[in-house]
Amino acid sequence: MENPELIPDLDVADTHQSAVTTTKSVMKKLPEATLAFWIMKVAATTLGETAGDLFAQTLKIGYFLTTIALFLLFVVTLVVQLRSRRYNPFFYWTVILSTSMAGTTMSDFMNRDASTKFLSDGTTSLGWGPQGLGLGYPTGAAILISILVVIFAIWKLTGMTFQIRDIVTFRGEALFWSAILVSNTLGTSMGDFLSDSSGLGYAGGAALVTGVLLVLVALMRVPAVPNVLLFWIAFVLTRPLGATAGDFLTKPVAKGGLDLGTAGSSAVLLTILIGLMGYAYFQERRSLAPSPSVLPETGERDRVTRRED
Repeated sequence: MENPELIPDLDVADTHQSAVTTTKSVMKKLPEATLAFWIMKVAATTLGETAGDLFAQTLKIGYFLTTIALFLLFVVTLVVQLRSRRYNPFFYWTVILSTSMAGTTMSDFMNRDASTKFLSDGTTSLGWGPQGLGLGYPTGAAILISILVVIFAIWKLTGMTFQIRDIVTFRGEALFWSAILVSNTLGTSMGDFLSDSSGLGYAGGAALVTGVLLVLVALMRVPAVPNVLLFWIAFVLTRPLGATAGDFLTKPVAKGGLDLGTAGSSAVLLTILIGLMGYAYFQERRSLAPSPSVLPETGERDRVTRRED
């Protein structure tokens, strides 16, 4: 507890400002959307693509069982994040990763089926249970866009902020993570459509999404365009960027990929993401360290220590 004897020796305005700053740091549950944030977002979504394909396709668990397992993993990581009292990079980015993995298999289950178009040569089924709904990318994307619009409409009606740095309530976070899960699933559908069905291929799809993202960066300088709108568009679009990048790493050379495999690519991406998490955690701890300007002088600290003894 703060010693009352120190308060008279500190400027009242400085004390109030320090308290406000500390409160904001403690209450903040979500990160700032900096360049590092977007780099980690692309890394997490690319890993989500390769890891989701690893479980569903390479290990032949199938979309149905993998979706159930990864959705349960998402719930567990989300509970940990919601119970946290402040922003923790490891908790936050683990949830982002789990939504990316679950979004990958959820999208595949919605859009694909057991036809030869989606299965390897000689394979007649993929894992146990339903093989997929076979809705196709346009229909699947339309359904997901509708769900996302409903979530944002409910969010708007609650009167809560769309600025992620200001979201500090349980209900606000619940809406945020619902939008994240659906947007990552939608982004997977978009990425698969660009890579598989549009004729652009993996490199062409990634180039198209990158070009659109650069346009969004330019629009940030236009006052009439809300930055919150640009953020959510960019958040959705970084998912197909990660999806096409993941497919480019893992798919066979004959299909335009590098054929690095889902296991090897996932291991490398996981190592990179953990390193970025560690860097973000260090930066967050550093930002929460008390400023020397609000600490009492050395003599005063010694005098307070003697009084407490």
